[in-house]
Amino acid sequence: MQRTLILLKPDAVQRHLVGEIIARFERKGLRLVALKLVQAGRALAEQHYAVHKGKPFYESLLSFLTSGPTVALVWEGREAVAVCRNLMGLTDGAKSPPGTIRGDFGISVQNNLVHGSDSPENAALEIALWFKNEELVTFAHADATWAG
Repeated sequence: MQRTLILLKPDAVQRHLVGEIIARFERKGLRLVALKLVQAGRALAEQHYAVHKGKPFYESLLSFLTSGPTVALVWEGREAVAVCRNLMGLTDGAKSPPGTIRGDFGISVQNNLVHGSDSPENAALEIALWFKNEELVTFAHADATWAG
C-alpha cells in the first residue's frame, strides 16, 4: 500500500473548501492515515520547498504557505501518489480539466489549493517532514474489501 502527503494550502482553508476536497479523496477510496491543521513557519516552508530554492518564485511560495493555516494529510491506497495527483489536476487551474480539484476550484497558478507528493520517494520525505511517526494511524477499514 502506498502513502502520499496532501496539503490543503491556505487558500483552500480560507475559501472554505477543506471538507469538499477531503471528500473527493475519501470518495475515491483512499484511506486517511493522518490529518492536522498547521500554521507552517518559514523553516518548515523552506524545507518543504527546498527543491525550488533559487527559482524566481521561491520567496512567493514561502510567503504563501506561511500566510495562513494548512491542512496536512496522509492518504494511503493502491498507487496513492498517482491517484491523488489525478484528482488534484494540473498546477494551473485554468488548464486543468473539470472534475479535478484545481479544474473545479483553482483560480491561480501559485495559489492552487493543494499540494501532492510527486513520487513515492518524495512522499516518504514529505510525510516525515510534516508528521511524526506516531501521528500516522493504521487501522482496519470496514470497506477494505470494496475499496481495495
